[in-house]
Amino acid sequence: MIFSAEDRIQIQQRGISPERIREQLELFARGISYLNLHRPCTLGDGIEAIPRQEEAALVESYEQAAATGRCLKFVPASGAASRMFKEWFKGLERPWLPTEPTALTFEEQLPRYPFYEDLCQAAAREGRDIAALSQVGDYAAILKYVLTPKGLDYGSLPKALLKFHKYPWGSRTALEEHLVEAARYSVDGRRISRLHITVSPEHRRPVEEFLAKVKTKYEESYGVTYEIGISCQEKATDTIAVDLENRPLRDENGRLCFRPGGHGALLQNLNALDGDIIFLKNIDNVSPEGMLDLTVRFKKLLAGLLLKRQEETFCQLEKLHGGKIDQEELSAIDLFCRQRLHIVFPEGYLKWPPEKKMATWRQKLSRPLRVCGVVRNEGEPGGGPFWVRDDDGGQSLQIVEEAQVDSRDREQQARWRAATHFNPVDLVCAVRDFQGKKFDLGKYVDPRAVSIARKSDHGRDLQALELPGLWNGAMAKWNTIFVEVPLATFNPVKMVEDLLRPQHLT
Repeated sequence: MIFSAEDRIQIQQRGISPERIREQLELFARGISYLNLHRPCTLGDGIEAIPRQEEAALVESYEQAAATGRCLKFVPASGAASRMFKEWFKGLERPWLPTEPTALTFEEQLPRYPFYEDLCQAAAREGRDIAALSQVGDYAAILKYVLTPKGLDYGSLPKALLKFHKYPWGSRTALEEHLVEAARYSVDGRRISRLHITVSPEHRRPVEEFLAKVKTKYEESYGVTYEIGISCQEKATDTIAVDLENRPLRDENGRLCFRPGGHGALLQNLNALDGDIIFLKNIDNVSPEGMLDLTVRFKKLLAGLLLKRQEETFCQLEKLHGGKIDQEELSAIDLFCRQRLHIVFPEGYLKWPPEKKMATWRQKLSRPLRVCGVVRNEGEPGGGPFWVRDDDGGQSLQIVEEAQVDSRDREQQARWRAATHFNPVDLVCAVRDFQGKKFDLGKYVDPRAVSIARKSDHGRDLQALELPGLWNGAMAKWNTIFVEVPLATFNPVKMVEDLLRPQHLT
């Protein structure tokens, strides 16, 4: 592909190299690479359960580390709320008849939503009454007050600023619930609670303004001082769009078209943090405060287990970087890799000379570490934990998304469908090495784990390339531990109706 001088200027302005664009075009032409699933992880086979008798020690270990300021909560909050209201937007475009089941359900459930009082106030400012509009079946008018700037503008806001839970004293947004949650476990000995939130550029100001209004209230209520960082997805992580013939797509002015690279682009934001132990959880997965105790307990348990395995890993690395190691210590390191970190070495590994084994151990142990909570699979859409065959003939634990599995391979699809657990995006990450230096997280990405989606823009069909996902391909070369956590700790809101599930009603 030969780029014009104007193309090169445009590419340079985005902070992308022409070589990187050519690599992306080659990916479109070549097609994506699929993973080779060996088997799904199950309890006792890749998924651990924390023994009850170890819980107190793990919580204590975590609380001691947290007191020193090692911990940070990272919340991807770039998603707009528009997808939540897909069906409601349809009702705005084609008004529901009063006799339609959708309309009847909407009318019955509307007062139960945590944003109902705000909705009534928005309509009242224009002299309208929501209850009266509902009574006469003018649902399109109500939806305008919900979705457009005429009212709440929920169709354009980020999920972070939507009211998620109703309390006797008022309602809270998803962002407020994350502030409350952070104050319960991501807090140091000086009562400083550190968070980092990623937002879309167009949502940065509204989020900053909202935090400025509510931050002091929650600091006073929970006796903490929040240190909150906000960042946006870098333009340099955007990817080029192509037509169905894999040719670069151009706009009406002949300029190249780019699209956001998906949540995998947030690896750069994560990598830029001056963190040590980082909790990662999506903005739409929060519980009402009355149900938070279980979530907090398991956050501390996951982090305590992470710290324990990290300390054990560092101990092995210090041996490997020290003096002579005797046979007993070699056996102990081997056992640790296979049993505690679930590393499956290539065939023939047992016959390797000690020097080759030690070099491999150093390489395998010198990686970021994560503990991932997983829940029983109840049919939620998304990825799950699997044993995956690596290129070197070994196996590794991976979070796998459906797009990474060949839909034409019956055997691979059968293994995919056999999954017993689901990834709720409940991670605790250790991102420093045994010498205290930050890992460069970009070195532990599987660059082949991209996805290609067919989309439409202004009536034109196009293909979009998404970077390796933040918790799957972008962390493919991390050391991973899966731990079963209660389903009650997973309360996502993907559609607006999810707000009426029992676990979101206080």
